[in-house]
Amino acid sequence: MTLTKNIAKNSVVILVPAAVISMFLPWQNLPFSILIGGLLGILNIKALSWSVEGILGTSYANTKMLFFSQFRFVILALSLVALAYLGLLNIAGIIIGFTIVFLQVLIVGFRQAKKASNS
Repeated sequence: MTLTKNIAKNSVVILVPAAVISMFLPWQNLPFSILIGGLLGILNIKALSWSVEGILGTSYANTKMLFFSQFRFVILALSLVALAYLGLLNIAGIIIGFTIVFLQVLIVGFRQAKKASNS
């Protein structure tokens, strides 16, 4: 299984219970925001992985990869702004979702590095 799939799988295992637990808190839209933050984090990691693989496969950063990295940022920002404008987001939930995915990136990366150093 690839690193991005491990990150996504581990993140979902934590995101879903976190969203269920947050349903009992008085903050409006917190479970939805946690799930959206996690989903955007996972999609961002997958897109970043695709971009890095594309750049490493060539001797230079081609225009398509540079465009896609900027496009990815714009889409991420626009989706967050649109959901916030509609009142569907809770900033704490978005941060929690992103943080869960970021921690999984660190944990999976650390495990992979440890496994590689033991081999």
